[in-house]
Amino acid sequence: MAGDPFGRALRDHYHGERTEPLIQRDGEETLEHPIEEFYFGDGDELTEWLGQRLDGPLLDMGAGAGKHALFFQERVETVAIEVNEPLVALLRERGVEDARQGDMFSLREQFDRDRFGSALAYGTQVGLAGSMLGLREFLGDLAYVTGPNARAVIDSYDPTRDGTADLLGYRGDPTPGLASRVMAFEYEGDRGEILLFRLFSPDRLREATIGTPWTVETVRADGVHYLAELAKQ
Repeated sequence: MAGDPFGRALRDHYHGERTEPLIQRDGEETLEHPIEEFYFGDGDELTEWLGQRLDGPLLDMGAGAGKHALFFQERVETVAIEVNEPLVALLRERGVEDARQGDMFSLREQFDRDRFGSALAYGTQVGLAGSMLGLREFLGDLAYVTGPNARAVIDSYDPTRDGTADLLGYRGDPTPGLASRVMAFEYEGDRGEILLFRLFSPDRLREATIGTPWTVETVRADGVHYLAELAKQ
């Protein structure tokens, strides 16, 4: 697991072997990442909210330690994907029945047309699409692997909200409703690759759905963070 500080930190936390924090870093600026709150624990109000909107078969993209996959697989067929093998191993160890190594930005190469009834990407990883064009291409690929009347939930930070600019790694953008976030994870002195997240407001997300079968149906705001429920036409 060398070279994957994020995956190692989650694994060590699960086994009770973590003695150092998982750090988010942007240059000399650092922030401890709240592992227990984000990736473990039983279902909460947000999980129940997701459960009311997403049906099966479900694709959980960037499933982390499997918090949501474990919830959904008790109700519907659930496929969880993670790009790094260490996290896939952790998902399986925690009891996720169908955990696979896979890239959420290469869905057409991994799944058949109309394979899923709904999809979830919680953790702002959709921002790794890198641009509005990349986001639109991702939505097109997601439409390919989901069936008629599918639903999806994704999330982001809203650059138009007061306080978003205080996020670690925040980079402003002259285009209204857009920004970026640059950071890396560090654990036990091992620093991972630099990650570039594109942040987009709900209005920019609506703009990205133009030309795809998706529409933004519901936006659930929580401070600077929001979830968007997408409906496929």
